[in-house]
Amino acid sequence: MKKERIKSAPWYPYAVAICIGVVLFVFLTRFPSIWNAFMTFIGFFKPVIYGCIIAYIVNPLSEVLFKAVKNRKVANILSFVLVLLILVFAVLILIPQLVQSGNMFAANLDGYVAAASQTLQNMGIGKETLDLEALYASSGEILSGWVKENTSSIIAVSGVAGKSIMNLALGFILAIYLLSEKKNLKTGAIRFLDAWLGEEKSLKVQSFFRECDRICNRYIVFNILDSVIVGCANALFMLIFGMEYVGLVSFVVGVTNLIPNFGPVIGLVVGGFVLLMVNPVHALIFLIFTLILQALDGYVLKPKLFGDTLGVSGLWILVGVIVGGNMFGVVGILIAIPVVAIVDFAFKTCLLPTVNVNKKPKTV
Repeated sequence: MKKERIKSAPWYPYAVAICIGVVLFVFLTRFPSIWNAFMTFIGFFKPVIYGCIIAYIVNPLSEVLFKAVKNRKVANILSFVLVLLILVFAVLILIPQLVQSGNMFAANLDGYVAAASQTLQNMGIGKETLDLEALYASSGEILSGWVKENTSSIIAVSGVAGKSIMNLALGFILAIYLLSEKKNLKTGAIRFLDAWLGEEKSLKVQSFFRECDRICNRYIVFNILDSVIVGCANALFMLIFGMEYVGLVSFVVGVTNLIPNFGPVIGLVVGGFVLLMVNPVHALIFLIFTLILQALDGYVLKPKLFGDTLGVSGLWILVGVIVGGNMFGVVGILIAIPVVAIVDFAFKTCLLPTVNVNKKPKTV
């Protein structure tokens, strides 16, 4: 009774509004510190987060490729073995070609510098303005001086990289256990929702998350399939024309194709640069073919694969990619499209049904 009297007091809504304003002001003024503290706290759970992400990505493979296997644990193990084999195969292809490309670039670097210097002179930029050959000759001293000055930073970055690799390995192991206990985890989550929200609200929440899961699963599967098709088409084209570094360039094109909007441009630039060091004609042919391939992928292949699964306008996808990239880097770019699709779905299902769009305005 006392609680109800306080809520009905005339000063109560003003006090609540003032408290919310103070909290919001403190949050906005201290946002960098709050965000850093939050990310530090999240860092303690990185292996668990990596495990959940890996398990969620591998789960569609288990459900689609090994659907006929009755024992789901065996199907999950087969899915992880397939992923490991793909990773090992990619590494066996990439490392030798990366080493060969680096050696060729180092061996021909003198010629590249001389050609670039000659091009600058033909453009009217003399050595007194920019002397590339002198800069290249002193590059060894500059590099050694930079290494000496930043030794501690290099060691710190190496430590962070090693820790990240260890977290990924732990996450991969944890993902196997998560998938094997998927049924029990799902049952426990449903019981928790039933106890917390009641059966009716729990069913609505479950329906919402099932739709979100459907959006994410279709996006993951079809995005990976689209990248595999693009990478294989690129490899076939390069083999037909006898180009160098087929495995390296095709892998880069396929992986960067996973990144929405800007990914194909990155693959085009990296692949073209690698081929330019070997054969400029091949680089030009690769440039023209990649532009045609990306046009076919964007207007034919992707619409066929995705269909109306997402139903989000290109403007909101672009905004999501930019905001996600600024907040979370490459990871934010990769998850931008499904996140935008889920937000759009939540808006349409949760907010729009409460608005009567057919209601006519009152006339005076």
